[in-house]
Amino acid sequence: MEFYNVIKSRRTIRDFTNKPVEMEKVKKILTTGLMAPTHDHLRNWEFVILTDNNMIEQILNEVPKMKNDNMNMTSKSHMQQSKSPQQRMYNYSMPIQYEMLYNSGCIILPFFKQTSSLYKPETVSTLNAFASIWCCIENIMLAATAEGLACAMRIPTRKEPEHVAKILQQPPNYIFPCYLALGYGAQDAVIPEQVQHDIESKMHFNKW
Repeated sequence: MEFYNVIKSRRTIRDFTNKPVEMEKVKKILTTGLMAPTHDHLRNWEFVILTDNNMIEQILNEVPKMKNDNMNMTSKSHMQQSKSPQQRMYNYSMPIQYEMLYNSGCIILPFFKQTSSLYKPETVSTLNAFASIWCCIENIMLAATAEGLACAMRIPTRKEPEHVAKILQQPPNYIFPCYLALGYGAQDAVIPEQVQHDIESKMHFNKW
């Protein structure tokens, strides 16, 4: 896929088929992630790929589950009634976080090494490692689009980071910033409406 078409085509897809993702594609996508810019050239990133249902259930144990089998349809209806694109996206996506991750072809957990405090940084440069992993994640999402795959992301909350760390026995000083759901998008997948912006309104020459 041509580069600019990849950029335009990338969307967050939260509805997946049960088709497994070929591991060769996963390797290709993660290799693209490793090509992202990094602050120290060391690329202190690691990736845990989850495909085993038992392990996935353990990892997702702290992720809130849908309250009932009709939540998916309820959220779609609620989404349509919401006023703004942001509200519609939120009202659809939040109830299906567990389902989104569990039903994907595989889950990728990216990790980055952080030797200083992430939550109380002394300077902006203290966050270099955090910034770099997001460059890597963006490459992964774009590569997934180029490979014809769908990708969605969840930021861990509450007890999720500690829960994942305990199960995986992750090394000290490593942090996982998000879950990445990777798979083949369903034909009737909901595509969030994008808020359109005019680039000229965002550009400032020589002064704000």
